[in-house]
Amino acid sequence: MNGESQMLLSVIIPMYNEQEVISETYKRLTAILSKMDNDYEMIFVNDGSRDATMDIMSVVAKEDKHVKIVEFARNFGHQVAVTAGMLYCSGDAAVIIDADLQDPPELIPDMLNKWKEGYQVVYGKRLKRDGESAFKLFTAKAFYKFINRLSGNMIPQDTGDFRLIDRSVIDIMNCMPEHNRFLRGMGSWVGFKQYAYEYHRDKRFAGTTKYPLKKMIRLAKDGIISFSNKPLELLSALGVFNISSGCIWLLVLIIIALCGVDFGAWQIVVSSMLLLCGILLAAMGVMGEYIGRIYDEAKGRPQFTVAHLYNFDDEPEHDVQK
Repeated sequence: MNGESQMLLSVIIPMYNEQEVISETYKRLTAILSKMDNDYEMIFVNDGSRDATMDIMSVVAKEDKHVKIVEFARNFGHQVAVTAGMLYCSGDAAVIIDADLQDPPELIPDMLNKWKEGYQVVYGKRLKRDGESAFKLFTAKAFYKFINRLSGNMIPQDTGDFRLIDRSVIDIMNCMPEHNRFLRGMGSWVGFKQYAYEYHRDKRFAGTTKYPLKKMIRLAKDGIISFSNKPLELLSALGVFNISSGCIWLLVLIIIALCGVDFGAWQIVVSSMLLLCGILLAAMGVMGEYIGRIYDEAKGRPQFTVAHLYNFDDEPEHDVQK
């Protein structure tokens, strides 16, 4: 850890269609960071925004050299945008924060103090979440219980990507090559000394959520498949159960037939075939998800492509995939 006067703090802010809030985000971050003793940089990652987000921030970058922008060639997703920020940041530590101001920038000094105490990861733990539906709160809680039970990699409940991470953690996560990234799970897997910083999460300052149900399901699926092979083990167990049930049912049918009881055997056969086909299709779907991810990794394509860089004097020292 460097001395306080030499310490550089990076703040990574992914952006996607945030024209209604991004100016306020910049103002609040600057108000906090400019009062701190250490040097800082703000890395805004434009994830293919289609509104005026990039127009606003390109003007800001010309006026403030603390602002650096990584502009993607298209939309690659939130997790990839954060990954790009980690690859391009130069700080001794980095804060990951969304642009919607649900996670208050005013907490950054306290999180940095915990880093100075020796914690390599200081993650935000939400005590209360304003502006979110009961359905989203319930599904989020159920998801964390489910993935922790499946993977054995304990991801703290009521957390998101809002966190401060040490350079040592950043370097390790930058070396992890998987394309279907679930960063909060990767952060737990890496380990190190971690601290749960409890806070009250605000509702969005403006605009609408960029994580609708479809994207939440995709993120949950990435988390489960990336950190657990239990679904495959479950399919094996289901196959054994199905075979056993079939043998028992066949034995029952033979006994019934020997007793001379008349029954609609074709109805039983059709029902059994429908059940068996359903199980087989589900099994093929689960295996297809794993095979699809293996295929993604085998292609070896970069995680993202960069259209423009703003206020970067040199290319990053790290092996940036772009």
